[in-house]
Amino acid sequence: MPREDLRTSPLRFGVNYTPSREWMHSWMAFSADNVRRDFEAIAQLGLDHVRIFPLWPVLQPNRTLIRQQALDDVRTVVDVGAEFGLDVGVDVIQGHMSSFDFVPAWLYTWHDKNMFTHPDALSGQVELVRRLGESLADAPNFLGLTLGNEVNQFSDDPHPAPWRISQDEAATWLTSLLNAATETAPNVDHVHSEYDAVWYLDGHPFTPAHASQIGDMTTVHSWIFNGTARLYGGRSTASDRHAEYLIELSRAFQRDADRPIWLQEVGAPSNCLTREEVPDFVEATVRTAARTGNLWGITWWCSHDVSRELADFPELEYSLGLIANDGTPKPEGLRFAELAKELRGRTSEVPQRTAGIVIEVDDAGVPVNRTAMSPGGAIFDAWVRLCETGVDPCFITSTDAADASRRTARGITYLVRPDLSTTPIKRYSAVNTVV
Repeated sequence: MPREDLRTSPLRFGVNYTPSREWMHSWMAFSADNVRRDFEAIAQLGLDHVRIFPLWPVLQPNRTLIRQQALDDVRTVVDVGAEFGLDVGVDVIQGHMSSFDFVPAWLYTWHDKNMFTHPDALSGQVELVRRLGESLADAPNFLGLTLGNEVNQFSDDPHPAPWRISQDEAATWLTSLLNAATETAPNVDHVHSEYDAVWYLDGHPFTPAHASQIGDMTTVHSWIFNGTARLYGGRSTASDRHAEYLIELSRAFQRDADRPIWLQEVGAPSNCLTREEVPDFVEATVRTAARTGNLWGITWWCSHDVSRELADFPELEYSLGLIANDGTPKPEGLRFAELAKELRGRTSEVPQRTAGIVIEVDDAGVPVNRTAMSPGGAIFDAWVRLCETGVDPCFITSTDAADASRRTARGITYLVRPDLSTTPIKRYSAVNTVV
C-alpha cells in the first residue's frame, strides 16, 4: 500500500499476531478458517493492522527449496486480513520468537554457516526475500516486510551459539536483504528489527545508526523485563515511559528529520506487573508513546495468549495476549481498543523537547558507552530524573550537539551531559525470560 504522510494519516494501532491454536506451529498445517476466527476477534477491537511470522524452516527447509505452498499460505493470511479491514506486515527470517529459535537445518550443526556472512546463506536469504516480496507486492493491504524478528540475537552474546560479525557485516546483511525487498515490492515500507542490545550492549554489531538510518522506518521493541522494572519498579516513570524513551533515543541517530518510527513491539510482562496493574500500564505506555513525533503506529505484543497446551514457554508468554486463548478480549485488550479509538486521530500534543541529553559517540557515530543508555545507566537515569521533574527531554549525539544548526533544527535550547562514570553496571545483560 502507498506510503503514508504522518502529518495527515491516522496513528496506527495493531497487534503482533500469535495464532490462538498451535501458536506459530500452525504454519505447518495451515488453516485459513482459524486465521479468520482470530482476525475477526482482532478487528472487533477496532485495530487496523497485524504483523505475522511465518516460520523460516517452513518457508525454506532447504537453501534452494522455497516452498510455493508456504508462500501461498502467507498470501492467504494477507488476503484474509483484507476481509477484516486489517493491513498486514510480514516478517521473513523467523528466526527467533519467545525464547525459541527457528533456524533451517541447512544452517547449523553439520552444515553450520554464519547466516549473516556466508555467501550461500546470504544468497539464500536474499532469494527468500525476493520470492516473498513478489508474492505479496500486489496485495492492497500489504504493509511491507520486516527482515525478521530480533535476529540480531544470533550475532552476539548471550546467545549460546552466536554467529559473530562486525558492524560493517551487519550493515551488509541488512542492506542486501532490504534491497531485495525494495526491488520486488517497491511501493511499501520495508524495515528491520532488533532487540534492545542494539541500544544497550557495548560492542554489539548492530548499532543505533543501523536501526535509525537503514530501512524505510525505524522500529522499536520495548520490554521492561530488561532490568527497567527490577531497578525502578513495574509502574514507575521509567517503566511507563520506556517505549517513549527508546523512540526518542532512536531519533538521536537518524539523519532524516521526517523519518517514521514504528513502536513495532511492546508488551506488559507478568513477571514485572500484577494482573491489576496491566491495563493501566498499557494506557501509560500508549499515551506517552503517542506524544512522540513521526510515530507511525503502535503494535502490541501480542494478539492471543499462548495456549497452556504448549509446553516449555517462559511463564509470561502464556499471558501476554490482548485476547484470551478462547477468543475473549481481556481487560488490557479492551483498554488498548479504547485508546486506539481515542488517539487514532493524533489528538495527543507532541511536546517541544528543548532539553537535549547528550550521547557521546565515536567518529563512526557509535555510542562510546551503550551501557550508560541501559536501565541503571547514567543516560537512562538522566532521562528519568528530567521526566520526574516535568521536563520532556530528547537525545542528541555529541557530534550533533557541537553543531549549532542541528541543535536549532531540533529545537534544543540546552544540553544535559550525564557523567558516564556514574554508571554502576559494567555491561548490559538483558534480564529477559527464564527458560
